[in-house]
Amino acid sequence: MKIAPSLLSCDFSKMGEEIERMDLAGADWMHLDVMDGHFVPNITFGAPVIKAVRKFSNRPFDVHLMISDPLKYIDDFADAGADIITFHVECDSDIDDTIAKIKSRGIKPGLVLKPNTPAWTVFPYLEKLDPGFGGQSFMPEMMPKVKEIKRECQRRGLNNILIEADGGIGRDTIEQASEAGVDVCVAGTAVFRAADPAKAIELFKSF
Repeated sequence: MKIAPSLLSCDFSKMGEEIERMDLAGADWMHLDVMDGHFVPNITFGAPVIKAVRKFSNRPFDVHLMISDPLKYIDDFADAGADIITFHVECDSDIDDTIAKIKSRGIKPGLVLKPNTPAWTVFPYLEKLDPGFGGQSFMPEMMPKVKEIKRECQRRGLNNILIEADGGIGRDTIEQASEAGVDVCVAGTAVFRAADPAKAIELFKSF
């Protein structure tokens, strides 16, 4: 199991230091949620902030674009230092064009599903996510969807594709996620507010 701390849970006033803290604690990736206030109600940060904090860790930056038109901004996030860019299958951009654009910049593309979106909506793109990631928020009732995507990947021999659960990961949920086939867990308060983040990450990785 890979663990990607969500920077949404960090102290924004010292974001660089928080990234260093998670790096030293053994995080595999750094997860950065970009929200535009349109595709989702909230607004977070954009490419300039990611570029500014890129120097604080060599860990892969997993940038989750929760925005309406991700294709328009791929170059910005590539230039900022993203290693992985995931975007929503429900977005307004052409999915194939967006995947192609991400790959053209040497970055790993991934698709994300909202809770009410059927698993099969990502199936037409699985071969293009090389390596790829199916994002899914952790909710117990969503784990059958994770299993469905995992089965389809295995049926096609796409063993390189990682399924990522974004949010809600803690001691009481990570085992369920692991059993369902989740490969990467995005953890927020469970690591940032842990008394010992290194021990928390070590525990989560053991699943």
